[in-house]
Amino acid sequence: MKVLVTGGAGFIGSHLVDELVRRKYKVTVLDNLSTGSLKNLKSVKNKIKFIKCDLSKSKNLTKLLYGVDYVFHLAGLSEVTASIKNPYKYYEANVIGTLNILNSVRHLKLKKFIYSASASCYGNPEEIPTKEEAKIKILSPYASTKWISETMVLRLSITQRFPAISLRLFNVYGPRSRASGPYSAVISIFAKQKLANKSLTVAGDGLQSRSFIYVSDVVEAMIKAAKSKIFNEIFNVGSQRSIKINEIVRIFKGKKIYIPKRTGDPKHSSANIKKITRKLNWKPKVSIKEGINILLKAANKQ
Repeated sequence: MKVLVTGGAGFIGSHLVDELVRRKYKVTVLDNLSTGSLKNLKSVKNKIKFIKCDLSKSKNLTKLLYGVDYVFHLAGLSEVTASIKNPYKYYEANVIGTLNILNSVRHLKLKKFIYSASASCYGNPEEIPTKEEAKIKILSPYASTKWISETMVLRLSITQRFPAISLRLFNVYGPRSRASGPYSAVISIFAKQKLANKSLTVAGDGLQSRSFIYVSDVVEAMIKAAKSKIFNEIFNVGSQRSIKINEIVRIFKGKKIYIPKRTGDPKHSSANIKKITRKLNWKPKVSIKEGINILLKAANKQ
């Protein structure tokens, strides 16, 4: 089976590529390397095809992608604060990039198109944990671009029976995550600070709660979604319980200092995963403590 992974040199994408290669899929990676790195693919570089490509500027890749069975679309920009400073850049990368890949693959005989969406579209939700049917409350340009892109994917799925699934990822962490950006990367930031014997910087009061999910669990959700017979669906991908940032500090056993709250960050983010558990038989396996220990060991080896 042939697989295309856009953004495959990035944090989540490279872990997905590793697992797909392990399962003997023929993998092609598209990435412009603006945030990803070939270092993330070093263990599989001789087993994949890599194409440096900026999707926001590539309108037709159909011939190049002929014969692909599965597409995992992870390419894009993902920092809330940066999106507020430069919304056009995010619109171009996330919306135009998604439009171009859809235009390139919609006439192919795909088995499945998996879109990596974001739980940021929920904003400050009225219901915690939050179901997929919750009201959309956009707090940042980043959240807007991810939701617009998701809408395009699912509309194509309805109108042309395009076999697509959207996975709304909550707060993903693990090795290769950049130690910058919003609270989705806070665990990586803390790990870097811990190993440098520095105080852990907590934005706001630390009472914010997040549904942290280890990257290998996200990869498993993506592959289960791709292999399922379901399409035109949205699934939350997060942990079964949320945890406060101050609790994360205690797990790290580090000293903390408080810094100003980031603009565009929701107070609470918690995933209701009953739907994905019921329909895809998926639930996370890696606990927050186990995941942090794996991350610290990986960071120590770098």
